[in-house]
Amino acid sequence: MAWVQDETRIVPMFAVVPRRWVVERCFAWLGRYRRLSKDYEYLATSQENAIYLATIMLLLHRAARALP
Repeated sequence: MAWVQDETRIVPMFAVVPRRWVVERCFAWLGRYRRLSKDYEYLATSQENAIYLATIMLLLHRAARALP
């Protein structure tokens, strides 16, 4: 790990982003879908649509669980 010397303190070059876990959690949720686990799509729009479908499925599952 590299360190940068400042006049007042020593600061590591890598710093933890406060809300990074939110992004990592979303990537983990999307990684559960087989179509998104590999780069199967030829066009970027097809991949984007697959991501939209996966997020819609996640939201529908969550909404169905929330119903009484």
